[in-house]
Amino acid sequence: MSSPEITRLLKQWSGGSQEALDQLIPLVHDELRSIASRHLAREWRPDRLQTTAVVNEAYLKLVDQRDADWQNRGHFFAIASKLMRRILVDHARHELRDKRGAGAVHVTLDNAADLSADSPVDRVDMLMLDEALRRLEALDATQAKIVELRFFGGLTVEETAAALGTSPATVKREWAIAKSWLHRALTRGDTNPT
Repeated sequence: MSSPEITRLLKQWSGGSQEALDQLIPLVHDELRSIASRHLAREWRPDRLQTTAVVNEAYLKLVDQRDADWQNRGHFFAIASKLMRRILVDHARHELRDKRGAGAVHVTLDNAADLSADSPVDRVDMLMLDEALRRLEALDATQAKIVELRFFGGLTVEETAAALGTSPATVKREWAIAKSWLHRALTRGDTNPT
């Protein structure tokens, strides 16, 4: 289904249409599953957190957003990306509480996407990444939002630009700067690199 059709259904749902929500669920479910699957393949060992669990939790949180004024498909998936980030960070915190320093292997943001899904190591220390993103957000909220949409949401440069109402060139430039900042923060273990 086209992006305008999804936008139409989102607006109808915001207006209270249960029928629009019923039509929307299968469409966004597949996309949410795709986003979660890509993200989990980069981030986690498959035995830790399953795609279905992330999608179900994100879906439940999204359904609670009844009062949201959905602007378009990009806006919806931007919110979904933020929710997935929270889900993954909460899961990491829970695991840390359970295992207290379970020996996670730290890698950089750039290398995280290159690791295969069957790699025996944890891909990214989610709590360290979350802290670095919080610091980046204090310095440049737009760059942090781009990282959230691209890294957590799996959005393309063009989709990110549409969600933020900016140009793809701006997204590419800010993405490169944000990745560099995060690379320094994660490799140094310093979330305040200069």
